[in-house]
Amino acid sequence: MKPIKIAIIGIGNCASSLIQGIHYYRNKGPEDAIGLMHWEIGGFSPCDIEVVAAFDIDRRKVGQDVHTAIFAKPNCTTVFCADIPASDVTVRMGKILDGIADHMSAYDEDATFIAADTPEPDEDEVVTAIMESGAEVLVNYLPVGSEQAVRFYAGCALKAGVAYINNMPVFIASNPEWAQKFADRNIPIIGDDIKSQLGATITHRMLTDLFRKRGVKLERTYQLNTGGNTDFLNMLSRKRLASKKISKTEAVQSVTETRLQDNNIHIGPSDYVPWQKDNKVCFLRMEGKLFGDVPMHIEMRLSVEDSPNSAGVTIDAIRCIKLALDRGIGGILEAPSAYFCKHPPKQFTDDDAFQNMERFIHGETL
Repeated sequence: MKPIKIAIIGIGNCASSLIQGIHYYRNKGPEDAIGLMHWEIGGFSPCDIEVVAAFDIDRRKVGQDVHTAIFAKPNCTTVFCADIPASDVTVRMGKILDGIADHMSAYDEDATFIAADTPEPDEDEVVTAIMESGAEVLVNYLPVGSEQAVRFYAGCALKAGVAYINNMPVFIASNPEWAQKFADRNIPIIGDDIKSQLGATITHRMLTDLFRKRGVKLERTYQLNTGGNTDFLNMLSRKRLASKKISKTEAVQSVTETRLQDNNIHIGPSDYVPWQKDNKVCFLRMEGKLFGDVPMHIEMRLSVEDSPNSAGVTIDAIRCIKLALDRGIGGILEAPSAYFCKHPPKQFTDDDAFQNMERFIHGETL
């Protein structure tokens, strides 16, 4: 089968893990493919994906082969597949807009970006680059808070006629106006804000759903997260966190039996700890009442490598959106969005989302 051709916006830790994974599983088979939700979707394995275009704004990445750029600073994620051949795909200069927080330049080069001195492209140049590359799917890995930049690239996807996966918490798929634009063009979209394979939000959701199913009244909860990658450094700017907090909070609120009051739920990034690098630590507490109004609580600490934790989910999202392209399905992919993303247009419990997504893979339109 021909590979699924993708373009990537933002060659950071998440893109690094995704590309490493594509090559890592080339040496695996279904019997030893640890860490995947699906080995095969619609005839495509994880290694049937090819990066044909890439955009970034860091001087150490722009102009480099994308397979070299994924290991450039400030990327700090685990290297689990270092032996990757040159791709012959050069990282292009992207559009900056609000894609970088003002405070980022105050940190050393191991932590932050160094702005490229290459002229920024306009919309037509980006659209032309995507179309000439042969990309079928545009994968968005822009930083949290990049409201203008995410909308810019969503518009480029529409003009280029390519499918769009919005991995970030800027609301495109869950915004009715944007959703209608993709439906009108019959272009598939998955979003918004990718869930990790086994991260803080999916764990929090599953425990919240367990409370509901076991008759435990959830009274209050928090989820505090720390990390040392550029995502956490970027999020030190609280003004960039509005959509992120909504996305993570609504992911949990959507599976509570009774919606919690705002002062009884706190979910969001908490601090930047440089030495953690791409390791993300979640501190989770849930307080409730059991039979007879007897109180109980859970406290949990979860530690994961942040970027590989989302890469496997993105690999499945890419293959699902390719199925939609091959089937002529456009607009919101409701089932994949609900299973893969924190803030889809329509929320389901994870059990229902999984069943709907499996039905979609096997040919039902959802």
